[in-house]
Amino acid sequence: MEKNHDVLELKKKAISVRRDVLTMLEKAGSGHTGGSLSTIEILVELYYRILNIDPSHPKKRERDKFVLSKGHGCPALYAVLADRGFFPKEELKTLRTLKSRLQGHPQFGLPGLEISSGSLGQGLSISVGLALADRMDGIKARVYCLMGDGETNEGQVWEAAMTAAHYKIDTLCAIVDYNKLQIDGMCCEVKDMGEYREKWEHFGWHAIEANGHDFDSLDRAFKETQSVVGKPQIVIAHTVKGKGVSFIENKAEWHGIAPKKEELVRALAELDAEEKMLTK
Repeated sequence: MEKNHDVLELKKKAISVRRDVLTMLEKAGSGHTGGSLSTIEILVELYYRILNIDPSHPKKRERDKFVLSKGHGCPALYAVLADRGFFPKEELKTLRTLKSRLQGHPQFGLPGLEISSGSLGQGLSISVGLALADRMDGIKARVYCLMGDGETNEGQVWEAAMTAAHYKIDTLCAIVDYNKLQIDGMCCEVKDMGEYREKWEHFGWHAIEANGHDFDSLDRAFKETQSVVGKPQIVIAHTVKGKGVSFIENKAEWHGIAPKKEELVRALAELDAEEKMLTK
């Protein structure tokens, strides 16, 4: 676990991860751009300041566990795992190719992955099981599960939410990538979830809202979750779908397409300009 990164370093890391994600997707010619870009600060915060993990021993017994329930966002996770040293960065070039370990949804067997995922609605249930298993084995570790906001339309999510509250699983932290868009458009128009934070609180969870692109906000939220006793926690991370690339941001049509070569060039130029602003 690396905890000595300041916010400037993390911002630069997020830009680097965005470059990797966009480059991977353009080379593959397919994939999910918008929902990958919206998760990057969340993943960087977790993997560089929060998770108790050791890339040299990915199955260490006392490790924290991360479940990417919104499996289509895996390009961002792959880029972060490679940067942390779970596997060679050169392997990122194989995204979505035959026999690659980096498929379009996470496939168990890649170092750093706890499960195969991508069938939406299932990750929280699996995370409940992982946390309960650790409790039964006397393992002092935490489980983090990242879901999409559209994903929480699934009824299984709320069954898992009730189970986690019933068993008072305070080692479980869910995160919602709350970018307010899903494949068919605005989440509130596809299926209005109402008062979202209150809904989780009524299900017995400790709910925290955070700016999902601000490292200080995320850090405060995750530190708060670690102090909660007797309740599972959820961080509702307000994000922007396609964050970091102006012509991708807040556009539902970028849910499941990859940038073309000329779009990649434009996107990388924007990220270069953002990085220069950080160093001024």
